[in-house]
Order: sequence, then structure tokens, then C-alpha cells
Amino acid sequence: MPFISKIQRQSDYNLFPSSTPIVIDNGASYFRIGWAGETEPRVIFRNIVQRPRHKATGETVTIVGDHDPALLKYFDCTRSGPRSAFDSDVVYQFEIMEYILDFAFDRLGADGSQIDHPVLITECVCNPVQSRSKMAELLFETYGVPSVAFGVDAAFSYKYNQQLGVCDKDGLAICPGFTTTHVIPFIDGEPVYKGSCRTNIGGYHITDYLKQLLSLKYPHHMARFTWEKVEDLKMEHCYIAPDYVSEVRLFQNGDKEAEDKTRCWQLPWIPPPTEEPPSEEEIARKAAIKEKQGQRLREMAEAKRSSRINELENELHGLEFLLQQLEHVAEHDIQSFLSATGYVSRQEIESAVQKVTQSLRKAKGEPKGDQAEAEEKTDSATNERFPLINIPDNMLTPEQLKEKRRQLFLKTTSEGRQRAKQKRFESELEREKKNQQDEEKRLENPELYLEQLHAKYKDLTEKVEQRKRLKTNGNHTNGNNFPGGVGRGERLNAAQRERMRLLTTAAFDRGKGEDTFGARDEDWQLYKLMSKDNDDDDEGPDQDEAELARLSSRLQEIDPTFVPKLELGTSQPVEVPRPRPLTKEDFQILFGVERFRCPEILFRPNWIAVDQAGLDEMAGISMRRLPSVSQDVEERLTNSILITGGSCLFPGMSSRLEAGIRMIRPCGSPIRVVRALDPVLDAWRGAAAYATASQFLTQTFSRADYYEKGEDWLRRYQLQYTL
Repeated sequence: MPFISKIQRQSDYNLFPSSTPIVIDNGASYFRIGWAGETEPRVIFRNIVQRPRHKATGETVTIVGDHDPALLKYFDCTRSGPRSAFDSDVVYQFEIMEYILDFAFDRLGADGSQIDHPVLITECVCNPVQSRSKMAELLFETYGVPSVAFGVDAAFSYKYNQQLGVCDKDGLAICPGFTTTHVIPFIDGEPVYKGSCRTNIGGYHITDYLKQLLSLKYPHHMARFTWEKVEDLKMEHCYIAPDYVSEVRLFQNGDKEAEDKTRCWQLPWIPPPTEEPPSEEEIARKAAIKEKQGQRLREMAEAKRSSRINELENELHGLEFLLQQLEHVAEHDIQSFLSATGYVSRQEIESAVQKVTQSLRKAKGEPKGDQAEAEEKTDSATNERFPLINIPDNMLTPEQLKEKRRQLFLKTTSEGRQRAKQKRFESELEREKKNQQDEEKRLENPELYLEQLHAKYKDLTEKVEQRKRLKTNGNHTNGNNFPGGVGRGERLNAAQRERMRLLTTAAFDRGKGEDTFGARDEDWQLYKLMSKDNDDDDEGPDQDEAELARLSSRLQEIDPTFVPKLELGTSQPVEVPRPRPLTKEDFQILFGVERFRCPEILFRPNWIAVDQAGLDEMAGISMRRLPSVSQDVEERLTNSILITGGSCLFPGMSSRLEAGIRMIRPCGSPIRVVRALDPVLDAWRGAAAYATASQFLTQTFSRADYYEKGEDWLRRYQLQYTL
């Protein structure tokens, strides 16, 4: 079976005699295996299995324990995540357990499939007989182990520290593990399992709780919070608060002490490249290039203007020459001459001459006074174009009357165009005059001018918006100056309401009897009134809106921070604000209250919906479960409380547990809480020391006993820790 692992294989397996036991600490978090009598286990790895497929070959490989993350790019891990053989500290997936034992014996150096050494393996307190039976079956029938012994890891740790003088014969062993927490009372050096208790809270739940809090606090960095990284952050930064309420209040007030207790994890971050300001030489070089480009554009524009002037002069000379030829053409040959040149009448040629003359003056940049003189000449030419207008009708023939009406229409249209042109010219002059005055005010006091301009723009904006709201609501508001809560009649303006009144009156007055509407002249006058649209607001933007547009344009020119308001009723796209550049602080993970909030669930399991007792309460429950113990025995138990297991490594655990137990014990009771010398490895070291005793083989049961006595004998099996 192919394995992928960074753990090296041992080479001295054959040097140990078959009587040397193999010691296994089968924890829910880590698996440790080694030889009896040694102080350190030979192989340590995480107690998980993952079986992905190779992307190239499709072969299924087995990854046990820790692995190199760089190798995962070669495997498809989408259908096979890390799996554990445990459920609440009890082995129930023996297929996964077989992979783990195969890997452990292989790394220990075993050559064949048969293991000819006795095995001492740890289990949880009060392990179900079915799990113990399956484990014995796996060891006996799969690996051919000669004999097996089962012991509790917390009991081995307590006995090991008792031999070193850390704790007494009578005491309590509190073991907060990976998925569960156990409390075992010891009397005369032997565990009393009837008084033990368990809570389904451990290091796994602390890590998961911290991962959830960090993911909610920093959702943009969720991919960074892998299980392994959060586990390392937990062991590095978390601690047990002596008093949770006062510690939370400390962080809530934001004192200096809270800042000192806050930790920071800096994620990888590369600062964006900073642009240095250009040097004077670079600025001068760019200015020279810009001036050169501008000169080139000016030369191109001048060449284009000269070409345009030449074209217009040639066209004007051609039209003048055509008019001169037309003077010498006979009256009856004029129509044929004009059709040959592409014109219909002499007036059309003269109109073309005027247009070309105006375009030529504009191209040459002549002043507007000359244009006014040209307009006067145009007016005189216009009078010559319409000779029938000033002649009375009784002096004209029917054909001339018809021509007079046509000339009158053409003259009226031409005069309307001239008036509109003059109005535009005057408005342009007025706008230029206002801009010149505004520029003078701005140069005198720029700050005051900008402030006044903003105030005027704000007043005009409110005025225009108020008029539009009144137009929408028909001069009615709902009390808040906003449209809403009005009926159809209130949404009509004054002209529309007048038309509705006239229609209603006509319907009541004329709708009775025979319909004779239109027979009298006043009926048609009523029709004109109803058809007339007196709504001046729909004709276009008024003077205020034009002034508002001018102010907006002016503010955009002189104030780069000015953002004009969108017009009501328009669907212009809203400009999306540009995001600010990311800084180093955006890639920092701060640990404040999370440092002590997550381990607090060991004392308050109800925070994560586990309705069970905390560590301090479990000590009192365990002593109350002991059958008929005296006060003196209880005092000896509380005087030697040993905490072991990976989750007791948090700073402040001993003092917090001692304070919690003191609250449930009588006043003056002796309470002493000590931590194991090595809470992680003391269980394996205690088991390794126990397996070296000469009486160890008497505590094991052989493969023959298993086949002969079966599962019932395993139910009564119990290891004696004092040999």
C-alpha cells in the first residue's frame, strides 16, 4: 500500500527481542508509538487518514497524518477529505484504524505483516466493550500480536507524575483532551471509574470556535484560516482569563492593558510600487514635447484653415462669375441656362453667394460687426426677393396673390430664423459677460467666490426640485415636501385641472337629451379652451434650470471635488466610487477577546450549545459520585489535582481551575492544582514505564485467551496500575 509522509522509517526494529512490548498512545488528535523503556516515542503523527487519487495515473494513495502541502497539487482531494477513526474519543471506524496501524508499524520498522511483540495500547475511560473487542480482533487476527493490554491514558499520566512526586496517591486527574474532557478520582494509586465523569468539550471545539470567530471578523481572509493554521494560532495566543467578566470589560473600555494583550498576525503583503515625483529635467522634457506637439497641431490647423479659405474663395468667384453671365443672358434663355448650371432661380444663386460669403468671413475670423453689416445687406436683399409683399391685393392678379402668400410665408420664416439667431447671439454675449464678471470676482477672493457659488448652486437646486415636486403633486404636498399619498386629481397641475373641469361641465350640460355639441360658436370656443395646453413647465428648461446648468459647469471647472446632482427623472448611471488602495493594516489579523473567549468554553460549554458541566463543576460531580467517602478523603483528593492533556497547556488554566473548585468546596478546604510535567507525552511515557515492569505480562491477555474466553472476558478486563 503506497504511503505519502514526511516521517522517516526506523531501521532498528529487528534489534529488539520479541519480549519487548510496543507502546501505543492512541489519542484522538495524535498517534504515538514506540518501545517500552524508552523516554520518547519513535513515531508521532496526526491520527487522520486521507485517500485521494493521483491526477495523472488515477491511483489511490493513502496519506496518513501530516503531509507536505506542496504534494497535494498532484492529487484530487475533492472527494476524499481527512477522516478520523474516532467519535467522541471512541474508536468506531476500524477500517481507518487499520490504515493508521499499518502506517505506524511500517514506520516503526516492521518488515512483514506479523507483529511478534506484546502491545500496550491506550483507550478512553470506560471504553465500550464493542470498541475494545474490535480493537483486540484487529490486533490479533490482522497483525498476529501475541498479547495485548488496554490502559487509560489519563491514568498512565497520573501514575507517571506520581512516581516523580508531582501528585499524591489520592487525587483527581482532569484531562481536557481533543474531543472530550475526563475527570478520574484516584484512591490509593488506583483509578475509581465509578466516580469518573466526561464532558464532550475539548481542543477540537476550541479550534472550531476560533475559526468561526475569525471567519466572521475577517470574511475577506477566510481562505487563510485553515484548520492547521488556526490550531497553531490557538496554541500560540489563547489563554484562560482569571475572571472572564472583568477581562471582557477591560477590552470593552479599550485601556492600555487591553492594547498590550492584543496580538497581531501579519498576512503576506507586498506594498504597491510608489511613484516618485518627476524631476525638473523630466518636467522640462515633457513640457518641450507638449509644446512641440501643440505647435504641430497649430500648423496643421492653419494649413487646414488656409485650404478651406481657398476653397471658399474659388467657390465665391465661381458664383459671382455665374451671376455676371446671367446678366448677359436673354430673358427666354434664362431657364435653360440655370438648368445647365444646376440652379433653379437667380435667388438661389444669390442665397448661395451669401452663405459662401458668411462662411468665408467666419473662416477668416472677421469681427461680428462685419457679420451685422452682412445681415443688413441680407435684409435689403430679402426685400428685393419679396417684391409683392408691399403691393395691395386689389392690384394683383390671382397668380400674383398666390405668389404673394408664398413670399409672405417665406419672409415670416426667414425673420423668425433671424430673431432666433439674434436671441442666441445676445444670450451668448450675456453668458460671456457673466463669466467675465465671475472670473474677476474669483481672482479678487477665490475662497469667498467658491463659497458663494456653492451656496447659490444649493439654493437653485432646492428651488428647482421644489418646483418639480409641486408639478408632480399638483401644488399639493403630504406634509414632508415629498410626493406620495396623493390621488390622481392631486397629481394634475392647474392647466390640467381646468381642462378636467371644462370636460366635466360639458358632459353634464350637453349630455342631456339630444347631442347638439358643435352647433353653436361657443361650443367651438369651449373646444379650443379644452385643447389649449397652458402648461408652461413642459416647454423646456426655464431660466433657473439654465442658470443651474451654468453654475454646475462653472463649479466643475474650478472645484475638482464638486459632484453635480443628478436631475430628477433622469436615469444617468451613478459613478461607482473608486476603492482605496490596500494597505498593510488590511492584511493584519488582530486577536483581542478571541484569545480568552474561545478557551472559556471549557468552563462554559453552553456557549456552543453543549448542555454539560464545565471543568470546575466536573471535579465536584466526580467527588459526589464516589461511594461513601469521608471528609478527609475529599480533602486529600482536592489537595492533589493533576491536569493533563493537550488542552491544559493554556496559560492561566491552573489558577482558574483552582478558583472555580474553591467556590464549590467548603471554606478552608485544601486545594492544590498542578500541571503534569509534559501534558502531551506523559501518557505515553507512563505507559512505556509501566510496560517495563516484570509483572506486566500478568496484566495482558493472549491471543489464545481471546479465542477461548471471547468478548465477555474483555468486558471484565481491567488493568491494575500498581504492580
